[in-house]
Amino acid sequence: MIYYITGGERSGKSSFAQNLALQLTDSPIYLATSRVWDQDHRERINRHIDDRDQRWTSIEEEKELSTVIKPSDIVVIDCVTLWLTNFFVDTKNDVTLSLKQAKEEFDKLLKIKATIIIISNEIGMGVHATTEVGRKFTELQGWMNQYIAKHADKATLMISGIPVEIKNKK
Repeated sequence: MIYYITGGERSGKSSFAQNLALQLTDSPIYLATSRVWDQDHRERINRHIDDRDQRWTSIEEEKELSTVIKPSDIVVIDCVTLWLTNFFVDTKNDVTLSLKQAKEEFDKLLKIKATIIIISNEIGMGVHATTEVGRKFTELQGWMNQYIAKHADKATLMISGIPVEIKNKK
């Protein structure tokens, strides 16, 4: 089962995803995709880990998400934007190669019999990027969001803390 949760910054995506996971299990997994860029970022990550209670298991994985998810896991992946950033940086901003690599990894997730709650950002709904690299990344994010949503069983758009169901395969 794939749940896809998307929306703008501070729209309530993470809270919604975490509450959903806790409705499904008493022992969810939080899979953080952020690369640790510096000590300040490490401290921010540690604060986020401390915000979750003892029911949560936290795992950090930058790109190969399928290697840490087991069948029957209930996992929140936070988030697609940071995950894609890792591909984008590693390919030196090659949108085509980044998209190919991300789709290949996502396809591996589809083969795992787990409940996966994926958080993403709708960055294309904001201000038009002022740099070429920003515009390229916005394209990458949009195309990957479409790919994930296409394969998701349920999709929710968060707006001002309110979940709006946009897809529900029954």
